[in-house]
Amino acid sequence: MKLLITTAIIGLASTSVLAEPLTLTLADPQPEGLQAGLSVAYATGAGGRDLDAARSKLTKAKPGAPLRGLSYLDTDPEETVLTSGETTKVAADISGYVHFEEAGIYTVDFFSNDGLDAKIGGQQVALADEVRGCERTGEVEVEVPSAGWYAVEATYFQRKGSACLMMDWDVSGKMRPVPDDAFGFTN
Repeated sequence: MKLLITTAIIGLASTSVLAEPLTLTLADPQPEGLQAGLSVAYATGAGGRDLDAARSKLTKAKPGAPLRGLSYLDTDPEETVLTSGETTKVAADISGYVHFEEAGIYTVDFFSNDGLDAKIGGQQVALADEVRGCERTGEVEVEVPSAGWYAVEATYFQRKGSACLMMDWDVSGKMRPVPDDAFGFTN
């Protein structure tokens, strides 16, 4: 039994050491004339409990007011979800770009209430496919090959109660919120 536990611990340690950062793909061509924030389309009354249900409702999504970024703190139950104007049962299709000022290895993390499937530069960086409180999706290391704009695509859903959607990244070794001015979108 002791050998089995030791082997499992060594296996887990070697997996984390060997994990390579996800390499992001720079948007090509680089977008110009971006508006601040992120584009969003909503399906309200969605009421699903997972991402598949949210995606099925989003086939009839309607454009919403742009998101200022990904800095939506946990709300009280009677507050609106993102910019939807609704307090419950919201699905959102989010798109745009995030700007990395320097090449290098970054750690990114998202918080969501409820579900989230987020991609940056073609790589999945967050996945939460359940009804839950405002919780982290888990830190992910990404390699940014060069400074510039990287595509952001996300599917988000909120069922009822409170809502949150946030993105953090490492700055000088500390996780901090991504500033809203790092996001942009085209019409």
